[in-house]
Amino acid sequence: MSDASTLLTEMNDRTREVFRRVVEGYLASGDPVGSRTLTRDFSERVSAATIRNVMQDLEYLGLLDSPHVSAGRIPTQMGLRMFVDGLLEVGSPDEADREKIDATLGSNEQDVGGLLDRVGSALSGVTRGASLVLAPKHEAPIRHIEFVSLAPDRALVVLVFSDGHVENRLFSPPPGQTPSSMREAANFLNSVVEGKTIGELQRTIREEIAKRRQEIDVLARNLVESGMVIWEGADEHPERLIVRGRSNLLTGPGDAADLERIRGLFDDLERKRDIADFLELAEGGDGVRIFIGSENKLFSLSGSSLVVSPYMNADRKIIGAVGVIGPTRLNYGRIVPIVNYTAQLVGKLISDRS
Repeated sequence: MSDASTLLTEMNDRTREVFRRVVEGYLASGDPVGSRTLTRDFSERVSAATIRNVMQDLEYLGLLDSPHVSAGRIPTQMGLRMFVDGLLEVGSPDEADREKIDATLGSNEQDVGGLLDRVGSALSGVTRGASLVLAPKHEAPIRHIEFVSLAPDRALVVLVFSDGHVENRLFSPPPGQTPSSMREAANFLNSVVEGKTIGELQRTIREEIAKRRQEIDVLARNLVESGMVIWEGADEHPERLIVRGRSNLLTGPGDAADLERIRGLFDDLERKRDIADFLELAEGGDGVRIFIGSENKLFSLSGSSLVVSPYMNADRKIIGAVGVIGPTRLNYGRIVPIVNYTAQLVGKLISDRS
């Protein structure tokens, strides 16, 4: 991207203003911007021919493109990147947008999942894009564990955390379990829980089973070990990635190829079980990051843009992220402060609850 920033510093004022106005006009309308449009409200008196020459120079540099002969110009991906890095003016979110986001977070509901679901819906509603919210892993210590038999091949492990959060996870127990083996398995686990998180408990269980092999019934031991499979896979639960506002992208202007590409993007999101990549995008830099078109190798995002920001807990550790996906002609000046504001708000609310 350094080439683009060098180009920007080497431009004279007129060229820079033509470039900025073409990009801003395109982002506002989605249509190519012509020289006559620019001539009408240009800061100095210049002819349409002069502006056309400047636009041709910008096209030669790879910053603008003309989709049709004799039509106006639109920015290329390189041009958009240069605009976002060097000319984009970002302020605070406007009051109406802020109030809509705030309104979703006003309840005292303790369920973080429900809170983040409402945040995602508000974010997609305010931005008219699709929102992505990456929920934090639950890292509070466990207070109590219970096994509940539902059928010979289905059981529930109930995890009660020290902060009051309760999770029920379905799994397939080993054959032959009895009510007494389930009780024994739960008693064994509760004897070693001692305020450990799920990750810490996994290590302890392995050590304790090795040490106390004779004390624990074979059926109970099998149940504990099969239950561990569920806990180990918990970090990959697709529910951690909340996607809202798909219809905003599917009903917007665009040809059949655009719609097919967007459907492919959502298929990717539905299947994406390992979403560490999404968090890595946010962790790669401070504050809001913008990925334009093919810059982003995650999901099928060519032709779309992703604006993403991490959020942090009270210890300033990144625990999740919020983002908005839309066409490359997003109103970046408006979307960036909304995403930034939402991420900070979510971080604060989660820190307050913990």
